[in-house]
Amino acid sequence: MDRLANTVRPYAWGSTTLIPELLGTAPTGEPQAEMWMGAHPGAPSRVDRGAGEVPLSDVIAADPAAELGDAAVAKFGPRLPFLLKVLAAGAPLSLQVHPNLGQAQRGYAAEESAGVPLDAPHRNYKDANHKPELICALTTFEGLCGFRAPQESADLLAALDVDSLKPFVDLLRAHPEDAALREVLTAVLTADPQEMAATVTEAAAACARLGGDTYGAYVSLAHHFPGDPGVIAAMLLNYVRLQPGEALFLGAGVPHAYLSGMGVEIMANSDNVLRCGLTPKHVDVPELLRVVRFEAADPGVLRPEASVIGEEVYETPIDEFRLSRLVRAQGAAPTDLTASTAQIVLCTAGAVRIGDVRLTPGGSAFVPAGEKAELSGAGTVFRATVVA
Repeated sequence: MDRLANTVRPYAWGSTTLIPELLGTAPTGEPQAEMWMGAHPGAPSRVDRGAGEVPLSDVIAADPAAELGDAAVAKFGPRLPFLLKVLAAGAPLSLQVHPNLGQAQRGYAAEESAGVPLDAPHRNYKDANHKPELICALTTFEGLCGFRAPQESADLLAALDVDSLKPFVDLLRAHPEDAALREVLTAVLTADPQEMAATVTEAAAACARLGGDTYGAYVSLAHHFPGDPGVIAAMLLNYVRLQPGEALFLGAGVPHAYLSGMGVEIMANSDNVLRCGLTPKHVDVPELLRVVRFEAADPGVLRPEASVIGEEVYETPIDEFRLSRLVRAQGAAPTDLTASTAQIVLCTAGAVRIGDVRLTPGGSAFVPAGEKAELSGAGTVFRATVVA
């Protein structure tokens, strides 16, 4: 198995302290947003098998069956189908949705046919894959996930007592659920920018007067993105506060945004994002409206379910990834994690050993398919693999 050398992405919304605290390194003063573990071409992990560091993606490409396992290659193709991250948000991320597999394939093909460069700022589909994802909190973690019931959103907006929001309140109360959500989100994103900026300013001031966690989240959004229509769009979504160990699953078409905190994130290997707001980047409203699922739903906070070997599994409907957690006490007997598919093991607390690789917080290892993998030591470990 291989110790991984990983890249930390310096996105502007990243925390300056959370990832350094995990790794036990000094902060640089610059944002450190995401540490990537896997074989994504954007920033593949690196391994050293005696001839110097090489990208994990190259190692897998040289012998996919040996590294990933025959069953995984047959099901997902000759590449690692997931990307594991440590995500640390010091400021809100963009409000966004991800396409389903069919939408991604059609969108990618259309943009390729039209000759839109992959790095074009207005390109929506970077690849032909879907991007379901799971975020598990390592610290208290705030986010927005899925639409509230229209009546709840109407009550929240009405409490602000902002005249320009009253037509949205009426729509939310008068129409069937899907029509109400579609009409209001469309109206928010297509409104006159100056008029919407004034609405956002007035709504943020009202939120500051009302106070509390939920209204406070919108005050923060308006501070980071003054005048952005995404602030009003965010008021249509469920506010969620995760405690360490709790998780959220984000399926296709579900609008969401991460606001603050650090977590372990796992996703299908894709870059496809359609943005609703809270960003200076491209927002393609017509395409977004084709992808969003206009249905209210409980955000569905996940808690892990224990297995017979003491592994706690976060159950999702996705086969491209499976995330579990092992919390090991001092003196616990070793746990056999040998699997027929590849896996990545990440330590987030304590000190453990997987095979001959010792891991401390922030350390990770790649375990090829079928390789003997005995976990020992005391600490917390996240294990990423697939369902093949």
